[in-house]
Amino acid sequence: MAELGAFGKILIGMGILMIIIGGLFIIGGKIPFVGRLPGDIAIQKKNFSFYFPITTCIIISIIFSLIMWLLRKR
Repeated sequence: MAELGAFGKILIGMGILMIIIGGLFIIGGKIPFVGRLPGDIAIQKKNFSFYFPITTCIIISIIFSLIMWLLRKR
């Protein structure tokens, strides 16, 4: 029975995380510089387009790492 309690906590945590990520997707479209930073790769040809937001990914990774580091410090 204790296993089900732990599983329930994991499911609740994952649900909260999905709500937060969904909110970030909604808000992210309204932030003008996200995805258009210097260093983001955008190639557009006649019938082909390629976009790789490498700088945006690096910045998001640094922010996420700092948040996780702060949460572990507690």
